[in-house]
Amino acid sequence: MAVKRRFQSVKGMRDLVDEAPAFAEVEETARRVFSLYGYHEVRTPVVEDTELFVRGVGEASEIVGKQMYSFDDKKGRSLSLRPEGTAPVARAYLEHDMASWPQPVKVFYMGPYFRYERPQAGRYRQFNQIGAELIGDPGPYSDVELLVMLLRFLEEVGFQDLEVGLNSVGDPECRRRYSRRLREYLEPHRDDLGADSLRRLETNPLRILDTKAPKERELLEGAPRLREVLGSAAQSHFEVVCEQLARFDVDFEIDNRLVRGLDYYTRTVFEITSVSLGAQDAILGGGRYDGLIADLGGPSVPGIGFAIGEDRLVSLFRHLYPGRRVSGASPQEPVCVVPVGASYRRHGLELSQALRAAGITAICEFDALRPLKVGLKQANRRGCRWVVLIGEDEVAAGTVVLRDFENGTQETIQRDEFVDVVATRISA
Repeated sequence: MAVKRRFQSVKGMRDLVDEAPAFAEVEETARRVFSLYGYHEVRTPVVEDTELFVRGVGEASEIVGKQMYSFDDKKGRSLSLRPEGTAPVARAYLEHDMASWPQPVKVFYMGPYFRYERPQAGRYRQFNQIGAELIGDPGPYSDVELLVMLLRFLEEVGFQDLEVGLNSVGDPECRRRYSRRLREYLEPHRDDLGADSLRRLETNPLRILDTKAPKERELLEGAPRLREVLGSAAQSHFEVVCEQLARFDVDFEIDNRLVRGLDYYTRTVFEITSVSLGAQDAILGGGRYDGLIADLGGPSVPGIGFAIGEDRLVSLFRHLYPGRRVSGASPQEPVCVVPVGASYRRHGLELSQALRAAGITAICEFDALRPLKVGLKQANRRGCRWVVLIGEDEVAAGTVVLRDFENGTQETIQRDEFVDVVATRISA
């Protein structure tokens, strides 16, 4: 008889089991904080037209060139699993005529995204992302508000010692001028460039600034600075962003090599890191994309946004703050209800429901046929400090027994008072 194969998750994709509560905390914090700033949630499809990303993200980008999961459907149309969230939101902005809404439009989103790249710690081929987009305001104050909101979110998740890396990549003409200057600088040093950088030298020289190769980074120390070729409008915009961030006591540093990885960025770009990680290990990033919606066939509408790799965010949090819970909040301790005897399972269910109605997490051990000692052991394994016992004597007397595992004590409580007593004990 053939042995049936045991299935495992696809390489680079994973189940969220122990991590799921941390992800839920991060997402709930995002919803709460972003809503304070007037953002509302949108959800776009997991599958989009491949051309959306070719035109939006850029044909020469790493994402489009190497990382997309693309396929032809039954009618021969090229579709792709979404690799990032901004282009789909821009498409939705046009499709749903959001230009007729009060401007600027503020939206956030969260969900699974897909990139075919080498799996590593905190990075997966199916990953979860949280993002926000502000569309319709070209001014620098929107940049500042978005960054302040993002920092508040990270702080409420529990991150400390945050620093913003900031740069301006200018307007399209600034980028074209700088690309020419950078290419002229690097051409005599082709032998010092790796294969990826040589390809980028022909397609998009700015992407070389993002290299992690030590030899290339040393070479770039002498390269011309992008901010040297900024036009007056882009320079003025960047100066206001810096001035206002300083007013809000935001710790930022101008990073002349920061360009971000997508072709649609204009003017302000940023990354956020923790001082504990070092400047080369950013938590997340984003920037302004004033030409994206026009590139997708719409009118010229400015925008700015960011994307957070949620898997990486949770992984970094656990690395930086071992033993701490995401969001810094103390988890509510579940109360375990153990009926003593099969005849009292309905009483256990009633007690559990009464606790839940009061907002108290409750678990009921319905297998009342096993010995009490086993039921208590199960409650302890579940992390329950408090256990409510009910059996023949308690039903007859209209009471319950509340046991405290931590102190090894127990007390008898009137049944009609037990919810208030339990609430007082677990909040003490």
